[in-house]
Amino acid sequence: MLRGGPVLRRWTVDTGIALAVLVAAEIAIATGSEDGSVDRDRFAYLLGLAMAAPLLLRRRYPTAVLCAVSAVLLLFYALDYPGFPPALVLAVPLYDTVRVGRLWWAAPVPVFFLTVGAVVLIVHREMPPLELLAAFLPQAATLAVAMLLAALMRSRAAYAAEVRHRLDQAERERVLEAQRLVTEERLRIARDLHDTVGHAIATITVQSAAALQLLDAEPERAREALVSIRGTGKAALAEMRATLGQLRSDGRPDPAGPDQRGRGPAERDTGLHRLPELLAAVRAAGVPVELHSELSGERLPAALDETAYRIVQESLTNVLRHAGAAARAEVSLRPVPDSLSVEVRDDGVGADAGGTPSGGRGLTGMRERAEALSGRFEAGPRPGGGFQVRAILPWESPNHEPPHRSRDQRQPREGELT
Repeated sequence: MLRGGPVLRRWTVDTGIALAVLVAAEIAIATGSEDGSVDRDRFAYLLGLAMAAPLLLRRRYPTAVLCAVSAVLLLFYALDYPGFPPALVLAVPLYDTVRVGRLWWAAPVPVFFLTVGAVVLIVHREMPPLELLAAFLPQAATLAVAMLLAALMRSRAAYAAEVRHRLDQAERERVLEAQRLVTEERLRIARDLHDTVGHAIATITVQSAAALQLLDAEPERAREALVSIRGTGKAALAEMRATLGQLRSDGRPDPAGPDQRGRGPAERDTGLHRLPELLAAVRAAGVPVELHSELSGERLPAALDETAYRIVQESLTNVLRHAGAAARAEVSLRPVPDSLSVEVRDDGVGADAGGTPSGGRGLTGMRERAEALSGRFEAGPRPGGGFQVRAILPWESPNHEPPHRSRDQRQPREGELT
């Protein structure tokens, strides 16, 4: 029923049009009168039927229908029956032919009939020019209107098709963009979980090993290690809950409002202001760390602040895991032209003995973070032993001021370095 409905409607319309043309043609044949013409007979009426019948196929074969109707009309005129206006039977097939984009097939037909009719009337009937113009102008106007209307409908159909194409393309692009954003968010959450859990587990592993060794000989130091383990675990659990909370979010706005990256308050708590806690945890795990920072209270953009902290965190995690018990680490933060340089070096044996730290996942995450800010990242063994990580992170980012502005023009921010 659903599929047959449009087909039935089209056949109903085409049948109605064919019947209307048939009635008009038969009336014109029956009432036509012309001096010197042949009397109408049954064949004349059959020719009227032959002019209307092809219109039943007008949608499928518009050009063929035009040719058939024109041929029958020409035969009617050639047999010298009383003439009638050609627009009665030519308007519909001309409209259909132009509608499908075959203007140059349609245009010669009315020109031919009107020109031949005018020549016949001038030469054989000696019709005055003004009477000729009065007789043919309505016919020419009718045929021209039919063709222009068809061209207009074709143009509107093409425009509607173009609009539908653009809407479909926009919808596809919207879906692809949504998929891309979902993928990027999943990667970001995966990096955050990797950095948080990886650092916590590495620190806890080293500290617990130290606590076991000191448990009998130096119980006080063992107790300090256990307290440090507890603090590290609580901090990691809080960060992990904040990260996983994003997966459960139902899209409602945070009461505290998002920052310029769209993050909530729990996520904004990650930045270089937590660097002292990070270094203290690493030192408590038994790895001496030196910090060389040339930052002097600059207000860091949120994205740069978090990225720099995460790179330092993951680098020190790799030191704990792979550099060895006697390793020492050094963290360097210094401004360079339009960028912040972040370097983490160690003198351990992890790069030589164990291959790429963290199986490459940590390095991949750090590289992705740097490249997300249009920065540069490089990591590899040092010539004298040990491993080095270096990232160049641009200061400038959308909606942030460069750090060289005067401090009295800057708004205080959580996590500002002192």
